[in-house]
Amino acid sequence: MSGQGPTTSSALWHGFADMGAVQRDGAFVFARGEGSYVFDTDGNRYLDATAGLWFANVGHGRAEVADAVRDQLLKVAHVTGFGDAATDTTVALADRLQGIAPVPDSKVFFTSGGSDSVDSAIKLARRYWQERGRPEKKLIVGRSNAYHGMHVGGTSLGGIPVNAEGYGGVLFDDTATIAWDDAKELLGLIERVGADSIAAFVAEPVIGAGGLLPPPEGYLREVRDICSEHDVLFIADEVITGFGRIGGAWFASSRFDLQPDLMTTAKGLTSGYVPMGALFVAPHVAEPFYAGGVWWRHGYTYGGHAAAAAAAMAVLDIMERENLVAEALRLQDTLLRELSALADHPKVKQVRGGVGAVAGVQLHEPAEAMAMVKKLRAQGVSGRAAGLGTLQYSPSFVTTDEQVAEIAAATRRALDA
Repeated sequence: MSGQGPTTSSALWHGFADMGAVQRDGAFVFARGEGSYVFDTDGNRYLDATAGLWFANVGHGRAEVADAVRDQLLKVAHVTGFGDAATDTTVALADRLQGIAPVPDSKVFFTSGGSDSVDSAIKLARRYWQERGRPEKKLIVGRSNAYHGMHVGGTSLGGIPVNAEGYGGVLFDDTATIAWDDAKELLGLIERVGADSIAAFVAEPVIGAGGLLPPPEGYLREVRDICSEHDVLFIADEVITGFGRIGGAWFASSRFDLQPDLMTTAKGLTSGYVPMGALFVAPHVAEPFYAGGVWWRHGYTYGGHAAAAAAAMAVLDIMERENLVAEALRLQDTLLRELSALADHPKVKQVRGGVGAVAGVQLHEPAEAMAMVKKLRAQGVSGRAAGLGTLQYSPSFVTTDEQVAEIAAATRRALDA
């Protein structure tokens, strides 16, 4: 593909964007998707190297999902999930998710997306310790390079400093950040401030937006054991890795036997067809709130939205029928093999992958990453830049090995351009 596709200006304020540049140069507008491809408004086709934003696991344009949403909308779009109310589709989805949860008999609290799920986990962790008679346990510990959404809690906790700049006192104070790759730092923090002050430790099994950073060998097991030994809740942020993206298992927490106290999810739950998130709560954390007489005064208008639940049920059907969890494991190996060939390019500092259907090509010059995304479009690939000047690769699970090879070849051409 020789061109870059259509650009246009509009009233739309884009997320994570220099709007002056967008206003000057125009936006890049997609009109439809089909399988592993997306198409711009001029009909040009692009391989979607990022599955939208890590979410289009079953691919674009699945009529089965659209039909499920339509049928649900005609029955009842949504009512409420507050108090004792729910729709039958939402109840059925919660029960189905309980069946694949890393911790048996987990409870499922629905949200509208990943940022909601993270803030819900933070609030529930603190409230849990209140109910256990230990209100001093308030500190939430995160890691450098981590991304946990852009609500107040997630922004406070995240390990990407520029995402928290300019907001002043609106952010939470009771958070701490340690190195993303050294479990001993968690132990050192516990020794300095005391386990009695720490409510929870939050970790992405694979750091996503912060630079596509797989965990060091044995790291996840070590931090999980430290949390268990010191009575600190372990929160697995699986907004990216959940629902098959980790490869070979529904969740990284299952693949690595992490037994999380709380697990945040979204994205792949509905494959991005409708916004939805879910917080998985281990039975012992849910117990104080299920004993009777205790309210968790928290919830979202669209949490457990019936049409979103119908989309999720259809997506789970597709995942199971087409064995896409195993396909994600195939992509884990294919991505690393094809992209590793780029490691010899003078513009490439490092290629990372090998843990799930995610990989990153880090450039020597981080400032070039955004321009490289546009060069990729000119080569027929829709890509994205992540932290550390890293090109993100997280295609849908229906992407073939041949298409991954095309993406890698297009990346080399873009690097050469």
